Amino acid sequence: MLCTSVYQITNTFPKSELYSITNQIRRSVVSIPSNIAEGQVRGHNEFIQFLRVAYGSGAELETQLLIALNVQFISKKDYEQLILLLDEIMRMLNKLISSLTIH
Repeated sequence: MLCTSVYQITNTFPKSELYSITNQIRRSVVSIPSNIAEGQVRGHNEFIQFLRVAYGSGAELETQLLIALNVQFISKKDYEQLILLLDEIMRMLNKLISSLTIH
């Protein structure tokens, strides 16, 4: 849902931004599930590391969305909706990381 929403919203960004903030936002949002998937097929310790990378990508995305809001590429309503989705994912990742590191 988050990836799809981000792609739909970034389609409205100026074409001049295709290779800058649009690309960065899309790479960050795709990195989250991609790292979870890749880490899942690896061993336990690598999985945790990939989850941390996914979490870092979420932090990048949060910053990039704020920049997009500040330069008025994204509406406040769209920003808030994306941040709510991202916050839910970040909380789930944090909880999963914590549960896997506590033994």
